[in-house]
Amino acid sequence: MRSATLSAEPAPPGPAEFYRVNRGGGLFSEGLSQRVGALFAAAAYRTGVSPTLLTAGNLVVGLATSAAVVALTSTSAPTWVAGLVALLGWQLAYALDCADGQLARVAGRTSPAGARVDVLCDIAVQISLVTALSAVAVDQHPATASWVVALFAGTWMVNLVTSVMQAGPNAGSMVTSTSLPVRLVKLVRDYGAVIFLAGLVLLLVPQWTIWLVVAFTIVNGGFLLASIAFTGRTALRS
Repeated sequence: MRSATLSAEPAPPGPAEFYRVNRGGGLFSEGLSQRVGALFAAAAYRTGVSPTLLTAGNLVVGLATSAAVVALTSTSAPTWVAGLVALLGWQLAYALDCADGQLARVAGRTSPAGARVDVLCDIAVQISLVTALSAVAVDQHPATASWVVALFAGTWMVNLVTSVMQAGPNAGSMVTSTSLPVRLVKLVRDYGAVIFLAGLVLLLVPQWTIWLVVAFTIVNGGFLLASIAFTGRTALRS
């Protein structure tokens, strides 16, 4: 009687394999958001969920969170309720955003179309986030000038645009050091850290939201001007 040798199927990759291919994002994102994303990516791999479905999850959760914050702000609900929704919902959406790329790279399912829909969904979520923060700021300080909100909305997209540019063949960085002090300073541009701070402000001190809006307008606007100067100098030298 001939014996048959059964070859065991390889075990599916675990969270560590997905985390290994993460694209960073900053100290906070690497320490929390990308790790949670790796858990989602591993679960999606085992259940056959596609990267695009994770992208859609980011879109749905992100938009629903921002819509809930706006709706709760316009009601008599306690302000901390909107803050808790923001703190948890935006972090969950971002973890799903981290997970879709990890899953695509490990599963070999990357594609130009998938990358485009990922960016488009990120834009939609961030527009909703800016809308929610602006709504809370104006609700807490009704005298807020319209140009403050407009400038905040415009400069907020600097982070997203520069992140997309960093992924191209002509990517460059003004500060290449990876030392801890530099990475701590760069937390002001770490999306995971930024939305965590925004959620905490909405939860604990919503009346400070206007100052959060002003602070990030200054930070993002300053970064834009510095990037123009840095890139322009490099272009003149080439």
